[in-house]
Amino acid sequence: MPLKLSARSEIPPFRVMEVMRAAFERERSGAACFHMEVGQPGTGAPDGVLRAVEAAIRADKLGYTDALGVPELREAIARHYADTYDVDLDPGRIAVTTGSSAAFVLSFLCAFEIGDRVALVSPGYPCYRAILAALGCEVVTIETGPDERYQPTPALVRAAHAEAPLSGLIVASPSNPTGTMIPTGQFKQIVDFCGEAGIRLVSDEIYHGITYDRAADTALSFTDDAIIVNSFSKYFSMTGWRVGWLVIPTDMVRAIERLGQNLYISPPTISQVAAAAAFDCHEELQANVERYRLNRDLLLNELPSAGFTRLAPSDGAFYIYADVSDRTQDSVAFCNRMLTETGVAATPGVDFDPRRGHTDVRFSYSGATEEMAAAARALRGWS
Repeated sequence: MPLKLSARSEIPPFRVMEVMRAAFERERSGAACFHMEVGQPGTGAPDGVLRAVEAAIRADKLGYTDALGVPELREAIARHYADTYDVDLDPGRIAVTTGSSAAFVLSFLCAFEIGDRVALVSPGYPCYRAILAALGCEVVTIETGPDERYQPTPALVRAAHAEAPLSGLIVASPSNPTGTMIPTGQFKQIVDFCGEAGIRLVSDEIYHGITYDRAADTALSFTDDAIIVNSFSKYFSMTGWRVGWLVIPTDMVRAIERLGQNLYISPPTISQVAAAAAFDCHEELQANVERYRLNRDLLLNELPSAGFTRLAPSDGAFYIYADVSDRTQDSVAFCNRMLTETGVAATPGVDFDPRRGHTDVRFSYSGATEEMAAAARALRGWS
């Protein structure tokens, strides 16, 4: 008799990883491939990080650390909030995590019970839905489009809560996959409503630092009750180091610590050394942001001439979300054909919007500018 699998494991695949696999297979065959599928920087960790890591490898035992992270890193993160947002933050409210992925697992486990209704925007990061579903929460989808700049509005949040009370709301500004940001006044209204209604707000801020016309707002500017998720993967260009952080209300600290002790023991020690050094590398990191800006401007100019005319405004992050409903009703097949016929790897919108994403595609422009220009040339004349 076959042994059963839990229903909790029946979650959709993260399709971008499958696109990446197909792209690498094409590359190994010797065919040209332009990587616009994966949301990770095309650069490695900054030089200062590598120097710190080399010294630590030679001098440190690299054993377990405190489950909440080493004090030096937590203090560095607190200084980052003071320097970047003028927010005075107690390092005791910071938990270092094994990437933002672990931060979501820890915070959702701590904040929500089985059956709790947690709202999120669609299109949005697919792992929010998958993690919540695996934990037994009810995912409430707030559908947005160009009129809302693909972001939640106070009215939409109120409507979702009026339908049945919400326990939580996840926001991301800048967002994945659209790169759009929530206007400051609108963000504050959402935060205030969550406070009044008893809704736990989770603010995904992992693309902070990668913005083009204005700085992103942290929810900590408006409240101490939100859960803040951030990571060293995007702005700090340290994706594979798997290190992120949480800022949590004081009453959650001990619970997060207990969960971290049991689920992960501690974040990777060498990655914590690397992360602490990253805060001294802003000059190199800002150069990366300027490259993303150049890539964004290039693609916003070139993609329309390749037939991609309906593009979300890319305020931050390194994504362009394209409506391709005039070209396909099957974004998975469309992306497969695009990869086969042009070498351009992009992610189908169904990853981010299961109901409507069959007519959307996400392009990541985090690679080298030369690769983005070559991809644009490959797409010209393709239909």
